[in-house]
Formats: sequence, structure tokens, C-alpha cells
Amino acid sequence: MDKEKISLLFEKYCKKLRITPLWDVKLEFVDDPGWKKTGDFKLDCDDRKAILMLNAANPKQENLEEVIVHELMHIKMYPLDQVAESLITSNFPEGTPGYDFAYTQFFTALEQTVEELTKCFLFEFGENKELSFGRCEKTKSFNDLYDGLRSIN
Repeated sequence: MDKEKISLLFEKYCKKLRITPLWDVKLEFVDDPGWKKTGDFKLDCDDRKAILMLNAANPKQENLEEVIVHELMHIKMYPLDQVAESLITSNFPEGTPGYDFAYTQFFTALEQTVEELTKCFLFEFGENKELSFGRCEKTKSFNDLYDGLRSIN
């Protein structure tokens, strides 16, 4: 991993996404081989500070440029994320089926939206336009899933 190149990409996308200068953000490389995520962030909305953490020990994604854009998109979406999460927690008691459904649906939709925006941005401005398919490679194929179904007739 070329940390200098990754840092330059981080700075590039902070500017392109207009995160800086409004926010103070820094990139932190996580060298812990036990850390399971490829990217994550910590936020302080009140002070507009954020730390984007990238897995330097064993990233799960091949394209770290994609991971950087994805995590920065989460920062852009964070105010909307917080409004939606507050609506869920104020209207459904935690642990109820309604809460579980709304929470799961919201975070699934959020991740899908962030990933779609990431792809659009990467295809327009990316140096590496190759998407990471690491998660797909670990899932069962359609045929494997289909073989487990019984005939309805």
C-alpha cells in the first residue's frame, strides 16, 4: 500500500466533494491485522471534525480509492443519516419488529445510495475506475442458492 498516494487521493476527494474547508478531516491508517473493516470514520458533527480510517494491514477491497470516496460520501450524507435514524428511534421502541424493520431498511438503503454515488463519482473522477468485487466473491452463486430450493409443485 502506497500511503503517500492514498493520502493524495484522500485530499483530492475531500476537495472534490467539498468536505474541506468546511470540515477538518484527517486520514488515519489502521495497522491492526484484527480490524475487520476496510474503511470507517469517526465524526464530531458539532465541531465538524472527522477521521477517515483505512485498513492498512489487510484491506478487504482491492480499490482503496473507491473506499475513500465511499467513506467520504457517508460524511456528506451524515446529516440526513442522523435525521432518519432519529425518526426511527423516536417512533419505534428498540428491539420491536417495527424498529428492526425500519432500521434494517434504512441502513440498507443508505449503503446502496452511498455506493451508487461512489460509483458515479469514481467513474467521473477516479484514477482507478475498477470496482472492488470482494464481497461478491465470498457469496454463493445463484445456482448454489437455487439448488437449495424445493419445487413448489
